[in-house]
Amino acid sequence: MQLFIVDAFTSTPFKGNPAAVCLVEDRVLDDAQMQLIAREMNLSETVFVSSREDGTFDLCWFTPQVEVALCGHATLATAHILWEQKVLAHDQIAQFATQSGTLSATREIDGWIKLDFPAKDVVSAPEWRVEIERVLDVRTVFVGRSDFDFIIELESEEIVRNLKPDFNALSELPCRGLCVTSVAKTNGFDFVSRFFAPRIGIDEDLVTGSSHCALAPYWCGRLNKTEFGALQLSARGGVLQLELHAKRVFISGQCVTTLRGELVI
Repeated sequence: MQLFIVDAFTSTPFKGNPAAVCLVEDRVLDDAQMQLIAREMNLSETVFVSSREDGTFDLCWFTPQVEVALCGHATLATAHILWEQKVLAHDQIAQFATQSGTLSATREIDGWIKLDFPAKDVVSAPEWRVEIERVLDVRTVFVGRSDFDFIIELESEEIVRNLKPDFNALSELPCRGLCVTSVAKTNGFDFVSRFFAPRIGIDEDLVTGSSHCALAPYWCGRLNKTEFGALQLSARGGVLQLELHAKRVFISGQCVTTLRGELVI
């Protein structure tokens, strides 16, 4: 199988979030095989891509430990590879069948890629405030939940940037992951975030497209706007542009390929 590693949500090699993209083509892999390959890649996500007769593509996302229902940076990386390898023409829309329904990606004139993802409502969860503040050892502004994660607003970008969570305690929370966020102090951005998911084998995700499906609606309510510049404050960092339209979030980012090879099994 052709195998690629792509740094997503960045235009600079070794920044952003790396994803392994496997073009499955004519062979069939079962879930156990895909999980073993993802464990071998040992990145936050390995995505398996296979084409359908109608021109769309099946996508499956795996962390080193589990399959997940939605992943933004690996979808961005997949679209990038389909255009780079001329599987699709640059003006063709990439359409994906996934556990989260039909997703699509469009290549913009400036080389950015725009994902069309479902928006996720955030519901206040004050009953979790005491436990969350204990685990994070900081005071919270807001504690809420989306379909997948806890969404926690903190008082400042500095607090988000310097947070050192207890990953063992975080792994006990009943959710895919926990996203902390605040208003941005860094020029050019509206809000910042970090994302922790030790429960599924990722202590800190480097750039998390799917968490922004909830962050965009949340910050729409807080800032009364529908377009955002977002900065994820991981060690490698990542830049996202967001547009909220009704029940959809358009997530835009850049990608750079760092490895091309063959997976021999």
